[in-house]
Amino acid sequence: MHILALLNRDGGTLKTADLDELSRFIRDEFQVQGHEVSVEIVAGGDIVGAIEAGAEREDIDVLLVGGGDGTVSAAAATLTDRDIALGILPAGTMNLFSRTLQIPLDLHAAVQALAAGEVTPVDVGSVNGQPFIHQYATGLHARMVRLRERINYRSRFGKMWATTRAVSLALRRLPKVELVINIDGRVERLTCSAIAVSNNLYGPGHLPFADNPKGGALGVYICTERSLPRVTKLTLDILMGKWRENPDLIVKTAQRVELAYNGKTHANRAVRDGELDVLDALSVVEIKPLALKVLVPSEATYLTDSPVLETAEVGGREAYRG
Repeated sequence: MHILALLNRDGGTLKTADLDELSRFIRDEFQVQGHEVSVEIVAGGDIVGAIEAGAEREDIDVLLVGGGDGTVSAAAATLTDRDIALGILPAGTMNLFSRTLQIPLDLHAAVQALAAGEVTPVDVGSVNGQPFIHQYATGLHARMVRLRERINYRSRFGKMWATTRAVSLALRRLPKVELVINIDGRVERLTCSAIAVSNNLYGPGHLPFADNPKGGALGVYICTERSLPRVTKLTLDILMGKWRENPDLIVKTAQRVELAYNGKTHANRAVRDGELDVLDALSVVEIKPLALKVLVPSEATYLTDSPVLETAEVGGREAYRG
């Protein structure tokens, strides 16, 4: 394969990494496996342009990106429905999509696993045609991100502290989002403190990320609870992977979700892959099965496992998980 590696020198943990050493390691490991690889170190302000330019090339098979979660999301959005595969060197704070793809979180281990890996298609979510790889949300999550953006931080640990502080501030006054939601043709009017739609259903027992990137269904998570102690507990349960056990979370799966919003403010009222977004009057969220080619470790379990649809009681409500 022909690989172009783009390293965002201002992204995530790459800010403090020895990028010359990492570049040599990437070249050595991929060449040992019989691949042709070139490495470019790119400034943060130029990374999106470099990704877009790489996606137009006809002489590469894989665009390998190293940077924070924003870099990965931008690359995935650009490469959706294209022939070039996405490779990820996880250098972000959470690295949730990398966890889903079972890519090692250590950079050198990730390089070794991907050099010996294989290309496979995985699912992508979209909202009004804009792709996302992790989650689209409104309510509490959007308020938390708005508050975090007001806090200055310069490092991964600084971002983690800012996120913790923002969660604490957001929980002091719960948002009230009035929506008409249509889940695969079932319409309901809701007043939510939080609602999120994920690219495949989150797995249990860990941070909120999907275990199967080929599951073929959106995960839908709805909280209508207004009690501060109960919403706080739910937030902690989600972070600890105990959301299935919480009675205040409604969980469903779907192929298509429509969110009709009639509020006065639309700007920065939604979050797409961790970045603030507009909450349109109508948001159409869909799953795009196998729309993104990715380079993944050869031992990833989802390469051979077949999804099994099963029903479960989550929070006292009927839900489905794949």
